[in-house]
Amino acid sequence: MHFSSILIEKGVEAFSSLPGIGKKTALRLVLHLLKQDKEFTERFSEALYKMRREIRTCERCHNLSDDPICRICTDQRRDQGLVCVVENIRDLMAIEDTGQFRGVYHVLGGVISPIDGIGPDELTIDSLVDRCERGDVKEAIMAISPTIEGETTVFYLAKKIKPLGVQVSSIARGVAFGGDLEYADEITLGRSIIARTPYGE
Repeated sequence: MHFSSILIEKGVEAFSSLPGIGKKTALRLVLHLLKQDKEFTERFSEALYKMRREIRTCERCHNLSDDPICRICTDQRRDQGLVCVVENIRDLMAIEDTGQFRGVYHVLGGVISPIDGIGPDELTIDSLVDRCERGDVKEAIMAISPTIEGETTVFYLAKKIKPLGVQVSSIARGVAFGGDLEYADEITLGRSIIARTPYGE
């Protein structure tokens, strides 16, 4: 793809570096921005810059947040003793989109995978155990993708937190083994949360 402007070429390169965006789509986005007034482009770039500069991780659940504690954790209408343990932010968002869950979350930041060099210390397991030891957690729902690594992680977590008096449950298997939660449809995922079963039974 040849450009008459180095600035346009750099804009296309920037957009095409994002996942799922090819050169042609990137060029369409660049040309769209050029049609807008300069104020629009400045607001657009400022929004991205401010998001990247000011976004932080919730100190309690490790969700993305504007503040030290995220909006979900501070929402008093939610059941603070019901914690949904997820692998990543995308899974949290997928469950939130179902509108079926009214508890809070804990984002692990991955799953235990020795082959990839990811052990328990690389995840936020210690802070989950701390929440359980403080008595904040009554039930932990393991909403982790049903893969070998996911099952290993659930088994490890259950061994850690069950002795602390926390009920451990798993989402119902409306989600196929080997599948990723973020790709499950909202109805299936919502029903899986509602129809959860005690882990190990």
